[in-house]
Amino acid sequence: MLGLDLEIGDRVGALMLNSGRHFELWFAIPGAGMVMNDLNYRLAEEELAFICSDSDVKVLFVDDNYLDVGRALLQRVDSLHTLIWTGPGDSAPEGCIAYEALVATPLVDLPPQHHDGLAAIFYTGGTTGLPKGAMLTHRNLTANAMHGVGVMGLTHRDRYLHAGPQFHLADGSMTYAISWVGGSHVFIPAFEPTATVSALADEHCTTTLLVPTMLGMVLAGGALDGADLTALRALMYGASPMPEEVQRRVAEGFGCELYQLYGMTEASPIATSMDGEDHRRGMAGEEPYASRLRSAGAPVPGVRCEVRREDGSLADVGEPGEIYIQGPNIMTGYWNRPEETAHALVDGWYRSGDVAWQDADGYLYVVDRAKDMIISGGENIYTSEVENAVYLHQGVAEAAVFGIPHDKFGETVHAEVVPKPGATITEEELIEHCRAHIAGYKLPRSVTFRAADDPLPKSGAGKILKRDLREPHWVGRDRHVG
Repeated sequence: MLGLDLEIGDRVGALMLNSGRHFELWFAIPGAGMVMNDLNYRLAEEELAFICSDSDVKVLFVDDNYLDVGRALLQRVDSLHTLIWTGPGDSAPEGCIAYEALVATPLVDLPPQHHDGLAAIFYTGGTTGLPKGAMLTHRNLTANAMHGVGVMGLTHRDRYLHAGPQFHLADGSMTYAISWVGGSHVFIPAFEPTATVSALADEHCTTTLLVPTMLGMVLAGGALDGADLTALRALMYGASPMPEEVQRRVAEGFGCELYQLYGMTEASPIATSMDGEDHRRGMAGEEPYASRLRSAGAPVPGVRCEVRREDGSLADVGEPGEIYIQGPNIMTGYWNRPEETAHALVDGWYRSGDVAWQDADGYLYVVDRAKDMIISGGENIYTSEVENAVYLHQGVAEAAVFGIPHDKFGETVHAEVVPKPGATITEEELIEHCRAHIAGYKLPRSVTFRAADDPLPKSGAGKILKRDLREPHWVGRDRHVG
């Protein structure tokens, strides 16, 4: 890469399924002094083009699955000048450089790196409707790798299965953690229940990380039937809460200990954990462990979490408030977003936007999100992004998007729409309209249409009262997150 008209600090993108080559990029790009920008291949081309343009990506690694998208981005993104094809062999498709050709070039001395140097930018949704890039340093990434090593007790004997997408930072954290202790890596292109269980069994994997939606799919599809998972010692899960009964079914089905991880991109990503002992003793009915099964765990070593009131003062034990996080894993800010950075980082603390209460032992119990965000199937969806797409329909006068409970995905996207007078819109039409502007997983799964003369409820300041719209869908539940 050092010979591709790149300078220290330039952004380099990856648009790929899971693979050993994808893994190598996590070391090569930051190691060469560049900045890793691992792209979510589930995004629409329009969203990918915005991210690449916003961060001035100059070189993009693509595999066969996303070669056409890469070529389209090459035409749309002014800064992008080189596509590197990661397929087999040294004969690349037209307009690309072969990955193998780069690997075959002579070794060079790598430039020295500093802990506080920028190593990666990971884009997350934004409350303004535009994705924003969390800037992570070498210190941030290595700190979180240390958290993974410590929490999981990783050693050189561990074999980690990359089943979740490598573009997710949770997988990236384990990329460094497993490598640090000299463990082994196993890759499948993407999650699929049978392929995941087969890889765990055939490759004698000792650990992996799956989100609750994935675990539910494995349990429901019978993929575990007859599988020999005796090597599997620990299964990590995160991204959304997992009901206690499902925790028990997962522990019994996989026959291993469970570890919950809570965090976000801005925390590189781990902030808290609930370890195997907490789960094991909790599922045996022993207190206080049994009560903790509903929690998101306690802060990992070196990280502090506080629950604060709206005025910034510390909340009492059991009192809900916003989670603030401080530690060596916290990002330095958002790329080109000084105002959003100033709001998110306050006196060295990151404002998570999650509402929780904390018990006397420091365990966090997440009950709601202050941020206007939905987590569906482990993916973060900012409602403003969906609303922007809905409002592009010429027949929409008002719209509000929010999450409603779903047994499989935790939450799904729901839209409540007021059409313009005389306009006729169907649910199918509106969803298909949105498909041209946002990723498939962000699409509304259901739409409620109000009468043209029935506006959405608003505050005295004119703000749509989404909580009033959401409340009926969450009646009977003790928390408003899926």
